[in-house]
Amino acid sequence: MKHRHIAETLAREIRAGSPGNGAKLPGEHALAVRFKVSRNTVRQALAELARQGMIATESGKGSFVVFDDRTLDQRLGWARALAGQGVTTDTRIVRMELVRDPGLADSLGVEDDEFLAVDRVRAIAGGPAISLECARVPAVGRLREAPDDGLVADSLTATLHAAGRYADHGEERIDIVALDERQAALLGRQPGDTFLHTLRISRTLGGELVEHTDSLLDPARFQIRLQFGERHQ
Repeated sequence: MKHRHIAETLAREIRAGSPGNGAKLPGEHALAVRFKVSRNTVRQALAELARQGMIATESGKGSFVVFDDRTLDQRLGWARALAGQGVTTDTRIVRMELVRDPGLADSLGVEDDEFLAVDRVRAIAGGPAISLECARVPAVGRLREAPDDGLVADSLTATLHAAGRYADHGEERIDIVALDERQAALLGRQPGDTFLHTLRISRTLGGELVEHTDSLLDPARFQIRLQFGERHQ
């Protein structure tokens, strides 16, 4: 199919960094001339790139690259990881309270079923929401005071560190889900829109639970990369 060939060609160029993140793609007419196809074929190719999370199309403005292929180290929290890549975000806490969840406690192998629940919506500064993160951490020590005192430096990771809770190891599961009505409303999307879904469980060196975080990530902004095998020089 012609549109798939065009999409693959443009995707290779975007991954190579030309055009780079934030750059505007040539218009439909220019692309049609370049590839010697109809504008409808170009639209199909752009739609495919949008589905892959490579570009975003704004009505009346054109198509812009949103793929930047930069690695985010989330060990210090998403906000700092994104800031380290030059991306400024605004975070809105939609829930922060102490909760009882016997089922979660049992699944995580912890005796106390009381958790600090922190649900946050993260958005590009002045732009759309890109994630919904629902964290549950054991309500121990000063973490019990967070609903009244707030988060240290507006960061859950900093709050955990202040309470002496440091992640040493853990696991993360990844799949794709359709947003329900509540999730869609919080993210400013439509029910049924697909998002990356990650479930991250981190523990201390001694094996104690640090954080259980269930996140929904905009696939236009986040991609999962897995590496395998040994790299030789």
